[in-house]
Amino acid sequence: MKQILCLIAAFLMIVACKKEIQQTKAPIPERTAEKSVKQLKEELLANGFEIFDYIDQKTNDTILMQQYFVAFLKSGPNRTQSDEEAAKLQEAHLAHLGRMYDLGYADISGPFGDDGDIRGITIYNVPTLDMADSLANADPMVKAGRLIIEMHPWWAAKGFSLR
Repeated sequence: MKQILCLIAAFLMIVACKKEIQQTKAPIPERTAEKSVKQLKEELLANGFEIFDYIDQKTNDTILMQQYFVAFLKSGPNRTQSDEEAAKLQEAHLAHLGRMYDLGYADISGPFGDDGDIRGITIYNVPTLDMADSLANADPMVKAGRLIIEMHPWWAAKGFSLR
């Protein structure tokens, strides 16, 4: 009997959580028609981005290249924080990176899988090195000296995704 009551309670909790998640989800915007390469080029140039394009020899498609900025997050000089302080900084660091993604300033972030000097990367989708550097240096881990930033311009085809 006790097992049945536990199962019923677990089921009700799952249903309640599922409803709450569905109610708090942001509406998914309808997909609009994709922009032409010309429209995308004009928009990027108007917003200050550096771009170039070329013709793919296999497909005859125009490939639009955009300059992004890769921030290498490296071990900083101040790594002496207590475990509690380091955990708080990590939480603030992840919140900062989440904001950068939500605001459209960063397209991808993540740590490396080893314990080397370079701890992770963030790819910034902003028009200038100064803007990328400013956003990266606003990270609480960087402000605390636990991480330092090494920034590099990087070119990638617009609209291509990871596989």
